Amino acid sequence: MKFVIVGGVAGGASAAARLRRLDESAEIIMFEKGPHVSFSNCCLPYRLSEKIDAHDKLVLMDPAQFANQYNIQARTSSEVVKIDRDRKCVKVRNAETQEEYEESYDKLILSPGAKAFVPPIKGIETADIFTVRNVVDIAALYDFIKEKDVQKVTVVGGGFIGVEVAENLVEAGYQVSLVEALPQILNVYDYDMVQILQKEMLDKGVNLIVGDSADEFTGSDLILKSGKKVEGDAVVMAVGVRADSSLAADAGLDLNPRGAIKVDLNYCTSDPDIYAVGDVIEVFNPLTRKASVLPLAGPAQKQARAAADHIYGHAVRNTGYIGSSCIKVFDYNAASTGMTAARCEQEGLQYDVVYVIPQDRVGIMPGSCPLHFKLIYEVPTGKVLGAQAISKGDAAKRVDIVATLIKFGGTVDDLRDLELCYAPPFSTAKDAGNHAALVAGNLMKKAFRQVRVDEVRGLVESGACIVDVREEHEYANGHIKGALNIPLSQIRKRMDEIPKDRPVYLHCRSAQRSYNALLALQGNGFTNVYNISGSFLGICFYEYFNDKTQNREPIVTEYNFN
Repeated sequence: MKFVIVGGVAGGASAAARLRRLDESAEIIMFEKGPHVSFSNCCLPYRLSEKIDAHDKLVLMDPAQFANQYNIQARTSSEVVKIDRDRKCVKVRNAETQEEYEESYDKLILSPGAKAFVPPIKGIETADIFTVRNVVDIAALYDFIKEKDVQKVTVVGGGFIGVEVAENLVEAGYQVSLVEALPQILNVYDYDMVQILQKEMLDKGVNLIVGDSADEFTGSDLILKSGKKVEGDAVVMAVGVRADSSLAADAGLDLNPRGAIKVDLNYCTSDPDIYAVGDVIEVFNPLTRKASVLPLAGPAQKQARAAADHIYGHAVRNTGYIGSSCIKVFDYNAASTGMTAARCEQEGLQYDVVYVIPQDRVGIMPGSCPLHFKLIYEVPTGKVLGAQAISKGDAAKRVDIVATLIKFGGTVDDLRDLELCYAPPFSTAKDAGNHAALVAGNLMKKAFRQVRVDEVRGLVESGACIVDVREEHEYANGHIKGALNIPLSQIRKRMDEIPKDRPVYLHCRSAQRSYNALLALQGNGFTNVYNISGSFLGICFYEYFNDKTQNREPIVTEYNFN
């Protein structure tokens, strides 16, 4: 059997390797329009900070290695420009000589990926514009900023690539502005959680501008819709990607409204002899029960294996993709899986959330640090829908646990009962997921009520009764303006100071002591009490970025981030 594969990175290279493992006698030809195959596109931004100290280290295998190790023909600088489905052949153009020729196939696998989207902004032709999609792109950016003695770089777009490029440029010593049209960067995180990362970028010197978009270029300086001018010597456009599906469209394959190739559960297109995998296809989300686009390397490799298996008659069980990802933002590690609360709102799902801040390991161990953990679950079933974790410690591990549980349809009860590895250097005996699930169970049983950090400013401005149950020295180091300080250690003796005729909102550092205070009050006849999830630590992180960038009056006397 003869296979032709279009695209030589994650999906294409994985499909080629799997086909060879399944059939030693197959003829396998992989075309890549760029000069490199099997490069690490996820590592591209790290070339800018010299964490990857040479361009060629980004290339994992070259055509000679594919030929010698796998007996696969990897033809670089070779663009497939047309598919003739009737004759089962493709037309290929050599990018160096411009010569064209045809190559026949028995089965064709499309993995052209996605292309960077560069919007038609006025004056863009006068700017030094770069994108980051392959080794050639990152080499061009790296060489330009070195050779031209660049000082200021503007990054447009606050997704994964934009944030990682900004981080690595700052670490390399450049002045960086990052502009995001939406109200936040990284929309795989909810607005309350992403404030931690936005604060970190601000603290590390990034001129982070959100809720404002590019309007015009004058040279490499960018004028925003607000009229603000962002000076730059170079511009990285990272506003997103679009499925590179023009080849499939010209061949008459079925596409969705967003231009992604439609595939069945085996990754077969509307032509039974053509498969498609990776960033170019739509995938099924088992949580929303809808098709979506998910440009991530992990799913691409899984799809490639499944497509190859199906071609050779091996059963494939397609469970869909929930979207799991992680990112490093300077000193913080962040991870997300499944649904955000914002996505639940968009989809009309009934849900609730838990936001807890345990330590990432036993508190007295060196290096112990807060772990911000948010759990999203369905009401009334308790089915886990998503999770987000941000910490200077191991955030990805905690989200991987939840991602696994979601794939098996688990509930908060299942998460509560998970037996996870424990030793003081690694975690706590009741790990973050267990902790969050216990809180979720209490909320579902209506054992207590909560308000979230995004509601606290409104409470302060309305003069609500807020009780801070931290110790007096903690209160003195910073507190919510107008809050009454009654430490947990004194709560039972001072209940007469707390009103019963209006709502009372309790907080501590991370919501654990305030929960205990709430139960004590409920046990003594108080019926209108609420715990503030995230408590003072969460409030400080939530408020800080907007306070600083909007010159807004803080609701706290001093911030506390420890």
